[in-house]
Parts: sequence; structure tokens; C-alpha cells
Amino acid sequence: MTQHGGGRGGDSSVGADVSSPGAGPAVPTLPHSQLRSSGGTPIALRNDCPQHGAADCPQPGGAGGTGSGAAADTGAGAAGGTGAGAAGASFQEMWRELRPIGRHPDSGGYRRFAWTGADVECRAWFKAQAEARGLAYEVDRNGNQWAWLGDPGAGDAVVTGSHLDSVPDGGAFDGPLGVVSSFAALDELRARQVTFTKPLAIVNFGDEEGARFGLACVGSRLAAGQLTVEQAHRLTDGDGVTLPRAMEAAGYDPETIGPDPERLGRIGAFVELHVEQGRALDLSGDRVGIASAIWPHGRWRFDFRGEANHAGTTRLVDRRDPMLSYAETVLAARREAQLAGAVATFGKIVVEPNGVNAIPSLVRGWLDSRAADQESLDTVVGGVERAAREYAAAHGVDLDVVRESFTPVVEFDHALRDELARILGRDSGKDTDLKVPVLGTGAGHDAGILSGSIPTAMLFVRNPTGVSHSPAEYAAEDDCVAGVTALADVLEGLACT
Repeated sequence: MTQHGGGRGGDSSVGADVSSPGAGPAVPTLPHSQLRSSGGTPIALRNDCPQHGAADCPQPGGAGGTGSGAAADTGAGAAGGTGAGAAGASFQEMWRELRPIGRHPDSGGYRRFAWTGADVECRAWFKAQAEARGLAYEVDRNGNQWAWLGDPGAGDAVVTGSHLDSVPDGGAFDGPLGVVSSFAALDELRARQVTFTKPLAIVNFGDEEGARFGLACVGSRLAAGQLTVEQAHRLTDGDGVTLPRAMEAAGYDPETIGPDPERLGRIGAFVELHVEQGRALDLSGDRVGIASAIWPHGRWRFDFRGEANHAGTTRLVDRRDPMLSYAETVLAARREAQLAGAVATFGKIVVEPNGVNAIPSLVRGWLDSRAADQESLDTVVGGVERAAREYAAAHGVDLDVVRESFTPVVEFDHALRDELARILGRDSGKDTDLKVPVLGTGAGHDAGILSGSIPTAMLFVRNPTGVSHSPAEYAAEDDCVAGVTALADVLEGLACT
């Protein structure tokens, strides 16, 4: 999750459906002690197998994989469970099915943008997984997909899941790892023959990345009432297509969108598993971690307006070149972030008229900034804006700054977080070999958006390179399996007692 989008949203500063899989082996179960590194050679489950390539890789992560390696050798028996019509597919099988959808042949990255063909294919995959397991499938008023085990109306439901959309040329794991792991965790719980005492649901939240319409977490924001219907209707992509038109073209009814307090009121806990977007777990030697908080973060649009003119005949002193002001502002953002111990990124730019031999009339850039606390974030953004205005004035350029989105600091529910730690063995009063680290993150997530409405928590799976939002995003299969095991343990502790 999440990055600068491609849309032109209005001021969204809102507060601050593939054939069914065959039966397969159960997800391998790792004991708690193996949630830390065992020193074995991991199996790559990345976009391109670094040893064999994408087309002929014999590993489970490759296109033609048959399933092998240490993780696959520890199978716990047949999956499928006790649910009517359930056909539990292994993590490896699900991953191979989902893996080709929306992957660009040249970049190797994923382009699963909201309400496009690739997104519709992902949604079909999710529906097929739900139906193969005999789960009750539904789509809510905001286009989010749900797969229910038990009566949703009973209340106090335990929900898990994540998202399937991507950033432009994103990696395979950001979002999909959480959804695949959720189905795999359910398969594992059925193999354990546990008895569920609460409803359980798996969810795929729509448009989490914001790559098309410029606002992250649209599905969860709408459900939580953090994005109004009016604001949602104003969201527009780079081709001028509005969110309602895009939903309608994909076969969904946009007239129903809006807050969904009744649905959220039936949820007792939401736990989202996600690949770590950073290297904290790699540095600590842990496979799985628990999230403590999400840094405050936002997106600001800087519009530098100058005067278009001939690049070859206009004297330098006669120019009103907005590109100069923008370039200086990019450097200022890096400087301010370094001083505050924060991060600031100009990752997207639009130039008009965008000609090689023309001085620009408009340079529009989007700033993404995140910090450990609100004061530091305000310091960075304020410093960047002051510098931008000084540079603009010096070059005779006009400047408008618009905050397009903002999410304050998120402290995950302490009681739920502590319960996850207890379930996974990190009990301060207990001598145990397992110490699951608790760490913060600068990345936004649906769990963060929903935290103001329901108790939420997150699990992170080790990312050995820390790279994310890139085709090079990577996770080892044994780490992924460890994440599934941890999630299954958590769900058992929350929904089966």
C-alpha cells in the first residue's frame, strides 16, 4: 500500500469477480518457534524467480511450479475442511492462479487498477475462492468483496483480508499476500478441525492503492464514512472518467455507495496481514511482526504556473519557467525530510504543454510525506511549502498548494494488539523462545482507515530487501507460510474460543 494516484480527485482531505481450483494440500503448519529464521535457504516467490525465470521456474512461485521445497515438505494433510462444498487450495496453488493477472509483459510489474479489466479478473478470482470453500459471497454497497463463514448478522465477527489492486508496476505481494493468506489460513483451520464460535469473514477492499483516482483506500474510507458520496463522485482518473462511471462500466452500481455503519457494527475485530514495506523484520531476524501504529501521512498537489514560450528563442532572463521552481522544491522536500527524520517524495509530475522545445506553462507535482508524529509531518510540509513559494516568487511563477488527502496517526487497538501478541507467544510474563516484534510503519492500510470505527490490528511478513511498490518486491515462501500459520493461530484465538 499506498502511493500517489493517477487521478484528479477533489479535495479529499476527509479527516483528518476463472474456474474453481482443485483440491490441494493443506498449508504447511509451522510451530511458533519457526516464526524466527531457521537458517535454511528460502524459496523465492517473487515476480521472476531469480534462479529460473518466470516461465519455467520449478519452484512454487514460478509459472510452471509443481510445489517443492522445505515449506511444501511439511504439509499437514488434506485441506478442504468441513464446510459444504469447500475445496481448500494450498497457498502455492492460489498464488500461481492469481500471479499472472494484471502483470505487464515488459515491466514485470502489476497494473491492477480499480475497476479495470485486471481488477475485474482479480475480483472473479476472489469470488471463485469463496465459492470453492462454500462461503457466502457478497459485494457491499461500496464494491468491497466479502466471503462469510457463519451468520454475518450474528455480530462480533472476526474479519481478515486486504486488497488485490496495485500501484503502477507494483509488486506481487502488497495486498494479495494478505488475501491469499486469509483463504490459506481458513484452509489450515479447517484442517485443524476447529470449532468456530464467531462468524469469520475474508474481505477484499476495493481501490486501496488509489492508483487510478488519486485517493487511497477508497473502499474502506467510504464504508467508514471518511469519504463522502459527494467527494467520491468528484474523483476522476487521468482520462476524465469519474469513479461512478468506472464502477458502472465494471458492472457495479455506483448509486449505492456511502457509509456502511451497520456492516462495520457487526465486526468485532479486523486483522490484516501484509508484506512488510521495509526491512525491520529482516534486520531483527524475525519472519512475522505485529504492527503498533501507522505514521500520519498525506498527499499534497503543487501547481506551479508560469508562461509557455519558445525554448530556443526566449532569453533566460525573460522566462517564467515553472520547472525551475518545481525542481528546487523537490530538493527542498529532501532537505526538510532529512532534518525532521521523516520522508518526503515527489513521485508524480504532469507538465503542460509537455513539449521538448517548449518552456512549460504548468508543472504539477504531488508530494507524499510521512512522519512518526504530527508535529514532524507539519514541520516538513510547512517547510516544503514555504520554500516552494519563495522559489516561485523568484521566477515569477504562481503557486497553488492543495491537500488532496490526509490520514492522522493510527494507533492500533491496544487490547487487540496485545491479544495477538499473547496468541503468538509474546507474553511479557512468560519465558518463550518466540518474541514477535512490534513495529510501526509509514505505509497506510485499510486497517488504519477502519481503526476509528472497529478494533483493528496488523501482522507483517518479512521482506528481506525492504523493496515495495516495485516489480522487485520479494518474500520467501517459508516466510509467507509462517505468516499464514501466524494468521491461522490468531484467527483461531479470536474466532474459535
